[in-house]
Order: sequence, then structure tokens, then C-alpha cells
Amino acid sequence: MKKFLPALSLVLCTVTLAAQDFNVASSLQKHVEFLCDEKLEGRMAGTPGEKEAAGYVYDSFKSAGLVLLTDRNGQDFKIKDKGEEISSCNIVGMIEGSDPSLKEEYIVIGANFDHLGINRLTVNGKTETQIFSGANANASGTAILMEIARMAGQHSYMFGRSVIFIGFGASEKGMAGSWYFVNRAFSQIDRVRAMINLNMLGCGDKENPFSIFSQMPMKYLTGLLDGTATEPVVLVPAEAPREITPSDHLPFYEKGIPIVSFSNGMTKEYHTIKDKPHLLDYQAMELECNYIFHFLKVISNTPVLPEARAATYHETLAGEDDDVHSPAECDTRPEFFHNNEKAFLENWVYKYVKYPRRALEAGIQGKVLVSFIVEKNGEVTNVEVVSGVDEDLDEEAVRVISVSPKWQAGRIKGEKVRTRLVVPVEFRLSTSKPKIGIKK
Repeated sequence: MKKFLPALSLVLCTVTLAAQDFNVASSLQKHVEFLCDEKLEGRMAGTPGEKEAAGYVYDSFKSAGLVLLTDRNGQDFKIKDKGEEISSCNIVGMIEGSDPSLKEEYIVIGANFDHLGINRLTVNGKTETQIFSGANANASGTAILMEIARMAGQHSYMFGRSVIFIGFGASEKGMAGSWYFVNRAFSQIDRVRAMINLNMLGCGDKENPFSIFSQMPMKYLTGLLDGTATEPVVLVPAEAPREITPSDHLPFYEKGIPIVSFSNGMTKEYHTIKDKPHLLDYQAMELECNYIFHFLKVISNTPVLPEARAATYHETLAGEDDDVHSPAECDTRPEFFHNNEKAFLENWVYKYVKYPRRALEAGIQGKVLVSFIVEKNGEVTNVEVVSGVDEDLDEEAVRVISVSPKWQAGRIKGEKVRTRLVVPVEFRLSTSKPKIGIKK
């Protein structure tokens, strides 16, 4: 293992790090263009395109000098999607911490490399193939992950805690890859002190600024931000809205692990065929990459981080004295007719939701993430869009969930509690007869 260099050398190396990485923007662009190449056909989970993307991430981690915790086939798992079993994988690498008192603890940093795949439709008697390239969502985050891995591999002595780098598969299938890592694959999950998620980082502007979200207590987060501000960084993240937007940090959050998410937020191209590499701002991505690298270094060396604890929204609504809890806190999760959220989607949402005609005619599709509270009496309240796609699609998703039958309330220590759930309502165009009816 590499030892610490004298203090002066560390300072000089840190200051000149950005200068050494003068071609980061072009490297980021190369990564994005590979992941968005038409031959990968949108990298849908379980397809050869996703597998090729996983292999690319593996080769990048290997070239960076990480200790690979998987082979090129990845940390594989199987999931069921619409009755069909599909295979996906995570790619995992690590640099070992250099501080003897901290190296047995881990910081996880990750991004998903899968996307929506392709859609075939018939136009004027001819079959056309639409490819959902997913440049911003989330080739951008994966590209930055690989560049940070390269930079960290070159300067591994700077990291006190061990750092685990993960390319997640099947994120578009209910964050299956990150859930699998947290709940099945990593036996030392109790030693993970924080998780950093990289999601949609290619289109930062005034409307979609480089932002940070964390549920860490402010005294810890402020310390990390102040520490990073002393590093050679140019870009400073804005504070994102205080809400959990579902992404691959969510399974860590529900496990009680402190999370930090970096993102520009969704653009109008999100989950459309227009999300292409030429729209990304690679110079801005380079600045984001530099900031996140130094943030990672600071958090890996911070002696005291917040303890993992059960996730809670700690949200009190007007007229209510009870906190709203996450499903992870519940001994018994809320149930829809003695079943889970997947059954709710299949047996209620997709049975009664209607595809808005305007959106259908305009070819608009995507996944609307909707949150709602299951009250103690089982009623569904406070239905709202967490991540929207289109005004009509958002409105229809809210409508059908708002008229849901009563659930069985979640319980903690036998007592009923108010619980917030988040579900994805997918509107997907298809050449076959759609399951979703058309709204008149």
C-alpha cells in the first residue's frame, strides 16, 4: 500500500491535480459517446447493450488501477420484469484507504449505466427504431464516475477511508442494482459511512444548476462543503430542494446510510430520444468532476461522520402531530390488499390509468415518480409528483393514485404509522397493443 508523502508534496500534488487532467473534458465526451453508441441500443437492463456498457465500465476501473471486486461479467443478479426474468450486473472496484484508523470503513460512490433501450414503431408502413441514448441520464454520471476513479487511482494515498466505486445495472428497473448491492451482495454494508450518487450531470445551466442533496445533519454537511471549498475547485454546488428524488442512493438511504447526491436535475430531454451526447456541456462536466473528486477526498478523510440510522422523512403536516416515516423504518410495510407496491401498480394503477391523447399523439413517454402517504386508516393522501415527465402524464398519474382503495397501514412496534411511498408510473409507447388505455 502506498504511504503518505511529505506534507509539501501532498499540497503541490493537490494544487496541480486539475492541471494534470487537462483533457478531462475530452475523456468524458469519449465515455459518453461510447455508452450512447447506437450499437448498444439504449443499454436496457438485460440486453447485450447493457452488458457491453458494463464491460466498458469494468475496463475503465481496471485501467484506473482499482482493486476489482468483480470480474468483467460483474456482480450478477436476476430480476423479473413483466413476468420475464432478466439478468443484469453491477461493476465494483475499490481503492484501499491509507489511514490505518479509517481504512476499514467505506465511502461508496456510484452511478447507473443502464437506460431505456429501444422502441420500434411503424410509420407509413415502414418499421423505424427509436434509440433512447440516455446521454444525460445517465451516461453523464457514469462518465464522471469513471474519470473520478482514474483520478483517485493515481492519487490513492490521499484517501483515508477505503472508497468503493460502483457502476449500477438495472437502475431503470426499480433501482435493482443498488438494492441488490445494499441488501444482498455486500456483507460489510454496516461499515459504509456514506454513499455519493452521480445522476444527470451533463446539462448544468441556470435552470438546471449543479446541485447537492443530502439528508446529513447540517453540521456535518457544512463541514464537508467548507473543507471542499479549501481545495482547488472552481464550481460550487447549489443546495437542492429538501426532498428525496428516487435514484440509486435511495436503497442506501432506506438502509440508514448517509447519502449525498450530485445532479443537475431533469431536463426536457429526460427519457426521450432527444437525450443525445451533443447536448452535453463537457467543459462544465469537467468542473463538476473536479469538485466531486475533492469532495470525495474530504469525506474520506473526515474523522467523524454521522452514524447510520433508520431513514425518516420527519415531515409533519398541518394539523398532524405524527411524523411521516419511510418504509425502511416500518416493521411491517404498508400493503395493498396484502401485497406490495408492485402489485399496486399492476392491479390498480396500470388497470385504470389512461394515456393522455395529446401526449400519445406527440409521442411523449417516460416514467413519472409519484409520492404519497398511506395514513394510519389506510387512506392515500398527499399525492404529488416527485419527478415529472409531461404535464398531462403527471396529472394522470396523480389522478389514478389519488383514487386508490385503502391500504393496510405500516406499523412500527405494532402501532400504525403514517408512511410515505414512492412509485414509478411508466407511460411507454409500443407497437403492440398498449396495456394503458387512451384518455378521451
